[in-house]
Amino acid sequence: MRRLTRFMAPVSAVALAVGLSVGAAAPATSAPAAGGEMQTYLVLYKANGVSGASLAKLESAGGTVVQSYPQIGVAVVKSDRVGFGQTLKAADLSVQGASATGAFGVALGDNGTTDAAVAVDPGTPAPGNDNLSGLQWDMDQIQAPAARAINGGSASVVVGDIDTGLDWTHPDLAPNVDFSKSASCVGGAPNTAPAAWMDDNGHGTHTAGTIAAAKNGIGMVGVAPNVKIAGIKAGNAAGFFFPEAVVCSFMWAGMNGIQVTNNSYFADPWLFNCKNDPGQRSIWEAERRAIRFAQQNGTTVVAAQGNESDDLAHPSQDVTSPDDSTPVTREITNACAVVPVEVPGVIGVTANGNKLFKSFYSSYGVGAVSVIAPGGDSRLQRTAAAPNGRVLSTWPSGLPCTRTVTDSGAKYCYLQGTSMASPHVAGVAALIVSTGVSKPGAVAARISNTADGMACPDTAMYAPFPSASNGAPQVCQGNVGYNGFNGHGQVNALRAITG
Repeated sequence: MRRLTRFMAPVSAVALAVGLSVGAAAPATSAPAAGGEMQTYLVLYKANGVSGASLAKLESAGGTVVQSYPQIGVAVVKSDRVGFGQTLKAADLSVQGASATGAFGVALGDNGTTDAAVAVDPGTPAPGNDNLSGLQWDMDQIQAPAARAINGGSASVVVGDIDTGLDWTHPDLAPNVDFSKSASCVGGAPNTAPAAWMDDNGHGTHTAGTIAAAKNGIGMVGVAPNVKIAGIKAGNAAGFFFPEAVVCSFMWAGMNGIQVTNNSYFADPWLFNCKNDPGQRSIWEAERRAIRFAQQNGTTVVAAQGNESDDLAHPSQDVTSPDDSTPVTREITNACAVVPVEVPGVIGVTANGNKLFKSFYSSYGVGAVSVIAPGGDSRLQRTAAAPNGRVLSTWPSGLPCTRTVTDSGAKYCYLQGTSMASPHVAGVAALIVSTGVSKPGAVAARISNTADGMACPDTAMYAPFPSASNGAPQVCQGNVGYNGFNGHGQVNALRAITG
């Protein structure tokens, strides 16, 4: 992956309720020998349920249950038994797959539902600027200041930022942090202690600021400065998002009434997760079920497209995964997909710069992208308004940043990536929910239908930046109404709330 910086907890005492008790002991089985490496497994069941008998068989096979999600038929398990997955499948016919996740962390670069409508308090205006607003070319580009002058969001709307946590002490975030709905999912089970979901990377604090930095007279202003932000920590200090944390995060969002999630990362064993591979298929399906669970419970899911310059509609090769160990080149097809952006119902976001062209690094693809939003472009789109081409947002005071701005003792950082584009759309989604439109399908439709259509650009400018996976040139397919670079167009916050 062409990365601009390297990216994409303990078990909770406040775990999600299993609602099951272990039943009668399962028939005796020959448990595999201990002595292997302790690993975390995602165990996927054929039905949406985890029975007491199945939990007993997990224990008999040498596993320890970290967390059970019977709503989607998934369990997070630890075991040091050699051959644990194979032994469990042989012992329990209800097991569809069991995949170890230990080598499957993937880092992220800098870079139609059936829910019932949920009433929210009316949004309130948030007019005017803060001290650093003049540096926020990205907000002007999507008409965010004009939108928040009418509706800055509702305090009853919560956006879950599934990321590396957030710095809840930052003066521009502290007024809007929802401690009751924040948690760390690192390890596969939620831990609500604030120290557990404090950002130790910086990425999550940056994305959170774009969504909901407060209009408070200092620093910058987010797209939706009156909504609440929940830190859902799925990425560790190194920026790796392991599958058990991703599943936990979506289950947490769905069970805690979180109306929108931002997902500026990719998950799973590989950049492209192949459903025809036995090990990867179980993880893909577990994550898909968790995302679907959140959507069915009223959560709009917004996700970054990725920073590979790849056409996700025509994948052919993956050369960058797994990037927490030694990458392996492999041929791939459309049976392989990027999670979460290619999961059905997810709003996929590509990145552009201040000249309104797709950013040089941004992945794209017909069918994968919904809209485009500012993510920055330091190579092709530096302007007077965006002299370094990047997007400014909040940053933890104790963490390094190459391009820093300070105001009133608070720290802000310039970054670029589809990671920076996605939270703009999540913020607009929060504004839409604040108007009373709450069903995820309706929110997605409003975002697409009010976007500013953009035609394919002259792709000659991208010649120096071919696909990171297969070296193919970047090609834009479609027209001004919809194309693989821009989707339905650039998100427009003002039109989204005024219809």
